[in-house]
Amino acid sequence: MKITERLLSATKDIWASYNAHPFVRGIQDGTLDREKFKYYIIQDYLYLEEYAKVFALGIAKAKSPEVIQLFSKYVTLLTEGEMDIHRGYMGRFSISWEELKATPRALDNLSYTSYMLRVAYEEGEAEILAAILSCAYSYEVIAKKIVENRPAALEHPFYGDWVKGYADPHYSETNVLLLETTDRLTCSYTEDQIKHLTDIFVACSRYELAFWEMAWNMSK
Repeated sequence: MKITERLLSATKDIWASYNAHPFVRGIQDGTLDREKFKYYIIQDYLYLEEYAKVFALGIAKAKSPEVIQLFSKYVTLLTEGEMDIHRGYMGRFSISWEELKATPRALDNLSYTSYMLRVAYEEGEAEILAAILSCAYSYEVIAKKIVENRPAALEHPFYGDWVKGYADPHYSETNVLLLETTDRLTCSYTEDQIKHLTDIFVACSRYELAFWEMAWNMSK
């Protein structure tokens, strides 16, 4: 079994909870309260600012040109792709840059990003990939499951752009590279190293679920 398969197996119950969460179900059927989504968009944009720094630290920790390119590609994807989705929604909500910058990160958001940055500062390239993977890949899995459950979600006049962005084949292609690189870098890992990697992945997967709960409750 590949290392990434082991990571996903260790978190299958957590990941199954994502699409069962009322926030995600609300995006799927188009009934999510838009004030909750506005809160989420702002918090997730603030999250992505810190998330991009994790990839930047990955560039510094990378030991090969291929891994440097992977981390660099994701920085571009975030700043020119994923964050553009959020900017589009901020325009729809008429959220100004002043309002965005004046909004503090919610406690769950701050805890999650602080944990990932700690991993990035203290650990190696494979461990950074494990921390990143729970967010990067889960959004693809969530969006594709939404489409599977309700194909019309792609055409929803408000939430459709969000679903399309994460179900897009180009987004998936980058995740394939992320998964393959993680497996390649950890192919000779000992069981102790794999356990440590799994601990990181499980923690970040739990943070992902907590992020959906934070958005649903609009927690501070």
